[in-house]
Amino acid sequence: MRYALLLGYDGTSFSGWQRQKKGERTVQGELERAAENVFGSPVRVTASGRTDAGVHALGQVATFDAESTFPPEKICILLNAVLPPDIRVYKSCTVPDTFDCTRSAKRKTYRYNFYTAETEIPVLNRYAVKILGVPCLDLMRSAADMVVGKHDFKAFCAAGSSAKTTERTIYSIEIAAETEKLYTMYGITVTGNGFLYNMVRILAGELIAIGLGRESGNLEAALRTGERSLLSRTMPPRGLMLIDVDYGVPLFGTREV
Repeated sequence: MRYALLLGYDGTSFSGWQRQKKGERTVQGELERAAENVFGSPVRVTASGRTDAGVHALGQVATFDAESTFPPEKICILLNAVLPPDIRVYKSCTVPDTFDCTRSAKRKTYRYNFYTAETEIPVLNRYAVKILGVPCLDLMRSAADMVVGKHDFKAFCAAGSSAKTTERTIYSIEIAAETEKLYTMYGITVTGNGFLYNMVRILAGELIAIGLGRESGNLEAALRTGERSLLSRTMPPRGLMLIDVDYGVPLFGTREV
């Protein structure tokens, strides 16, 4: 029987999603240990996509195969009882044996968070990155419009990617800001049919640079030529969060997150 999980995690203390040979702590490793504890035999857990070290998830989807008499909707409770506190499974259900949580995903949404302030604010630094200067939202949004659509995003891919093609479709990019007493928090929310290695972090770095006054010509040239060197720095992982994975239908009965 195949089960699907809707889960979230704080990526700070993890070496990414994927199990590592060197024994580093990973989200997959913790979930598989918890599942073996619950089901009494080894379980292999597959995610909709692998997140890098330090990247967080609000709405990750994962699947695994196991034989059980437990009600499917109760699996999340059983797993949470043995999982560490920085991983939580919100919902669980059964899916057809043919369901592939990686290939069946229609859209994914990520958000990159950063903030401006006179000094670093410790309670924000776990999930956002402080930048210098105040970016212009209008400039950032105009640049983002250039990226929306179907493009070859080779320039937005870090070395080490195993992707067979670098063509992706970005459906939307929303850029918002909210000012509090001591800081202004910004979010770049990107929805697409898939993302390359470090793609959102590279895109966020370029949009922030343009908001701070960098000419947008390099962005146009990078899309045209695929040259990574034309773009700005890759932003740190702690500002990135996987928000949602959309399969075209609600797997868990309602809109999940």
